Amino acid sequence: MKRISTILIIALLLLASCSPKNNDQEEVVQENENKEQQTSIVPSYQLTDETYRIILPFQTSEARGVITNQMGNRVDIDELEEGLMRQSKEIFDPSELFYQEGQYFNNESLFSLIDELNPKVNEDKIKGLKDEEKAEVYKKNPRYLTHILEQNYMKRNEKENTVELAGVSIGIALKSVYRFQTEVGGPYQYEKIPMEDMIEKGQEVAQAVVDELKSMENFPDVPIMIALFREAETNSPVPGNFVSKTVVPVGKNKIDNWDKINEKNVLFPSDEAKKDYTDDNEIINSFGNEIAQFFPNYVGYIGKGFYINDDLQKLTIEIPLEFYSKGEIIGFTQYAYGLVQDMFPKNYDLEVQITSSAGAESLIYRDAGKEKPEVHIYD
Repeated sequence: MKRISTILIIALLLLASCSPKNNDQEEVVQENENKEQQTSIVPSYQLTDETYRIILPFQTSEARGVITNQMGNRVDIDELEEGLMRQSKEIFDPSELFYQEGQYFNNESLFSLIDELNPKVNEDKIKGLKDEEKAEVYKKNPRYLTHILEQNYMKRNEKENTVELAGVSIGIALKSVYRFQTEVGGPYQYEKIPMEDMIEKGQEVAQAVVDELKSMENFPDVPIMIALFREAETNSPVPGNFVSKTVVPVGKNKIDNWDKINEKNVLFPSDEAKKDYTDDNEIINSFGNEIAQFFPNYVGYIGKGFYINDDLQKLTIEIPLEFYSKGEIIGFTQYAYGLVQDMFPKNYDLEVQITSSAGAESLIYRDAGKEKPEVHIYD
């Protein structure tokens, strides 16, 4: 579905660029990071009711690229960015506001703040200690904080025909496992960080970020939404999840209360899925067993379930297979389509990706509430 969505977006942009006048888009004046005014295009239509419109030309953040330097797992990066936008929808209405990358933190200020908010180990003081003693020092001073992601939400000022900041969302990425070395070139050691400790540290970081934003001369008095994100382990095929959030309203400088976020990304098959998500695990396993009976090249599946309040919202299943003809791809896709129709409940989004060593071969997807799946076989 992601690939098809990308193609759709590109097509829409191409159509817009070919038209000399487009009544579905309007021009407004926007200040850039250098306080210079520039003409921007405000789209009138959303791709969906839940999608933020983006002002063109796309204004990139000065902290662009920091996230890939700080976070080692691609699935965590995607979930932090997309998940923060999802959390923002409860505070900043997508039907009225526009999305823009964060414009207040730059590379230098972000790296400096992350370093400042993490505990430090005095290397001089631990010289001469045994490796076991050094390890204890590092374990007592874990670098919890990985990244601070900023997103801006803009509103249109009809009277002045401009866009201006309406609110800011901050995602704070925190480690679930701390990796360290007691000496340069030595083996890595790993220490699991308890959820309670991580949340406590994350809340301290959140207040420090609010203080930093409020101290900026050009930062207006707007709501600030902050969400804490617990990263998955480095090589996890599924991302971590958001665990709590808060809003600092207009006129306030301090965080009062935090709300728990009950979201979970679950790997199928896994011990966690077998123990905590029994019904879904059985359906997915049965789906795999049905395929195995008829296709000798089948070696297994990788399933990813996204839950909110323990209810499955989206299930993605990747089936890697080796195919020797187009007919075989079509036959397998037809068979999988029938299984999807017969076996899976219709109350969540479902996506089955059929792949080979050559890449994506076909896609079966069904939005929640739909009776029949859609299918696409790639050329």
